Amino acid sequence: MAPSATSPEDDEDDYMSMAIPEPEKQEKETSIQRRVRKQREAQLKGRTKSKAERENEEREAREAALATSMDTSNKGFKMMTKLGYKPGGTLGQSENARTEPIELSLKEGRGGIGMDSEKKRKFREHVEHEAKRVKAEEGDYRERLRQEREEKRLEGQTFGAMKVAEKLDTESEEKAKAEHDEALHVDTKEPIHSDTQTKKPLKSINVLWRQLVRHRIGRERERRIRNELQQSLSRNPAYDDPEEDEEDKQAIGNVDKTAVAEIELEEEDPELDEFIGLPIAERLERLVHYLRDTYHYCFWCKFQYPDDTMDGCPGITEDEHG
Repeated sequence: MAPSATSPEDDEDDYMSMAIPEPEKQEKETSIQRRVRKQREAQLKGRTKSKAERENEEREAREAALATSMDTSNKGFKMMTKLGYKPGGTLGQSENARTEPIELSLKEGRGGIGMDSEKKRKFREHVEHEAKRVKAEEGDYRERLRQEREEKRLEGQTFGAMKVAEKLDTESEEKAKAEHDEALHVDTKEPIHSDTQTKKPLKSINVLWRQLVRHRIGRERERRIRNELQQSLSRNPAYDDPEEDEEDKQAIGNVDKTAVAEIELEEEDPELDEFIGLPIAERLERLVHYLRDTYHYCFWCKFQYPDDTMDGCPGITEDEHG
């Protein structure tokens, strides 16, 4: 009889072919590792809590205590009950009495009482001071702009008064010269030049408008230098046109026009420097008075009156002329 497919012998473990795992080897702790481990354990046991952790624990304990109802067994609660207090009610007989306890406001930091108020006060004063400083700077800037605009306006009026004074002086000199020539029976038909003042020595010109003449001479010299430079670049300097008249030669710069007045531009003029050093308003005022006193001319009316009464003129200043 053939043996069955499964036999009891097959159910038994085959110890001959079974692999027995070797026991895990435990690493031996060295003395250094043991010392480090004990130090770490000691630190965990006796570690000092940080400030944040302590504050967090205190806050949690405080909130838990405030959330706890009042202990009815203590003497304070019994005394309040005898005085008429009922849980959930108010203290006293006032209708507006507080039913909720006053919230705690913990003081942080080591500063004394009132330190926070002092800091707030200083901060508020600093903010107010900065606001005033910014406002003052804005005011100063606007004031500077206003003064600059006013000075430019007065400067334009001053140069206008200089031109009027120069014109009236030139006409007066030409008239006096004509009367003198007529008295001497001298027939001079020389044309009246617009640059009569320019041909005179600078220091002989009235200081009230001498600056105007100097400015005109300097501007004319710059114009001539530019013309000479342009002509030197476009024309042979050795070329001489026999048909050119004196005006053409002057126009193209072929005539030496180095006038005495131009040389005087480089000289010092203390009198003019002193006059220019005056405030622009004072210079204008002197010119206005000169025109009124000498020629009965009102700079603000733009009119020359027949006599010194100047009947019809509102006044001396610009404000009086509205």
